[in-house]
Amino acid sequence: MVRMSAEERRESVVRAASAEFARGGYHGTSTEAIAKRVGVSQPYLFRLFPGKKAIFLAAAERCAADTIRMFTEASEGLEGEEALRAMASAYTRTIAERPELLMMQMQMYLAVAAAEQEGDHEFGATVRADWLRLWDVVHLALGADVHETTDFMAHGMLINCLAAMGFPAGHRVWEGLDLSARLKGTPER
Repeated sequence: MVRMSAEERRESVVRAASAEFARGGYHGTSTEAIAKRVGVSQPYLFRLFPGKKAIFLAAAERCAADTIRMFTEASEGLEGEEALRAMASAYTRTIAERPELLMMQMQMYLAVAAAEQEGDHEFGATVRADWLRLWDVVHLALGADVHETTDFMAHGMLINCLAAMGFPAGHRVWEGLDLSARLKGTPER
């Protein structure tokens, strides 16, 4: 059996943590569950990361990076309406195929609100910085039009909420969205 390097093990922790946090949120996920999913002890987990918060922030940064990469790749060589449709299609396909990405995003926003209520602003600073990078990628792809960017991001949040609540693709709540933005891969009811 080949041993994993510390970096490979760290990567496996981030993947496992993303899945666990997506399901249970920051407060509802134990480091024990993450360690168990990876197949390591908790003490080993804490050799890789100084604590649960660092694990969550690494998972949040990975989620943002994956979303930014997906939008960047989808809009490469495109602009305006073509870029918008390509990014919308890539996003809806991605969250249908990898719902944990969507749920991790939602958990990130909740974690920020909860942490800031407790006076901890590190979550917010990290998540907002990542979200601004996402905004900038979309903004450039849409020709630096602030109204188009705002509309795209607002529609994305609506899609996030509808998908997170489990509304199937054929439900009437999706009717006002462009076909390319409707969630694909969910059963019609």
